[in-house]
Amino acid sequence: MEYLHSLFDAKITTPTAITVGKFDGIHKGHHLLTSDIISKSKDGLSSCLVTFTNTPRAIVSDDKTPSLITNKERVFMLENNGLDYLVECPFDSKLMETAPECFIKLLVDNLNMKYMVVGADFTFGYKGAGNVELLKKLSKDFDFELKVYDKIQKNNRDISSTYIREELKEGHIDIVNDMLGYDYFVWGEVVHGAHLGTKIGIPTINIMPEKIKLVPKFGVYATSIDFDGRIYHGVTNVGTKPSVQDEKIVGIETHILDYNGDLYGKYVRVAFHTFIRPEQKFGSVEELKEQMNKDKATAKAYFNR
Repeated sequence: MEYLHSLFDAKITTPTAITVGKFDGIHKGHHLLTSDIISKSKDGLSSCLVTFTNTPRAIVSDDKTPSLITNKERVFMLENNGLDYLVECPFDSKLMETAPECFIKLLVDNLNMKYMVVGADFTFGYKGAGNVELLKKLSKDFDFELKVYDKIQKNNRDISSTYIREELKEGHIDIVNDMLGYDYFVWGEVVHGAHLGTKIGIPTINIMPEKIKLVPKFGVYATSIDFDGRIYHGVTNVGTKPSVQDEKIVGIETHILDYNGDLYGKYVRVAFHTFIRPEQKFGSVEELKEQMNKDKATAKAYFNR
């Protein structure tokens, strides 16, 4: 996958199939779009996804809502699915003030767009003035093929990043995973923690998620851990570890079942499967150890089903 950093300076010479959006979470609706452009390789088109380094809502309305996926996680996902080009643009004043017609002309002139696929609610250009109806007209003016997908629904509601965030905050990880089409995950570097787990015979690894990353509801989950080309099962605590520290620092702490290796400095992916219990504060280390052993048993039972 070739990685480009500007829509204005980019230059792709091969004809392309393009989709555009923030792609927060890369849920089932997004997967429809990305799969479509990748499939166009059979017609001699290179697949190109245009997205943003920062979320447009944060610039337009000062919205600080956390994201389902970080920029690094998005690259991690996309570079393994057959995409040819990823154009990740800063959503700055220059891009924000680009008129709808000029935005589409940039895609045609700079990215050699011959085919475009979008969702039915797609908007583009200055103040989101462009919509699918205008895009249909522009596809004729600029001579590219356009395909528009209707929204996918779950429980009579459109699948969207907003809907997924709501369910994630409630700990409904099964619903979240169904809407995503994959298991929600946090990807990051293993860092040193308080080493309490090692002292009580239940070693753990720690990941500190980026501030922009929305973590699931605080609590304990059955998880899978992916590193070095292998996948292990585990049990993960999401939260501030109130039994261990007073600081309100959100972390992802995972005990990997049947593994005792050193992962410090390595990047791992922790994927969430099911909610076990809420996070809680224990009166003693012994109580904490007893509950952690129960959580291990619950996780093992889940994966042994």
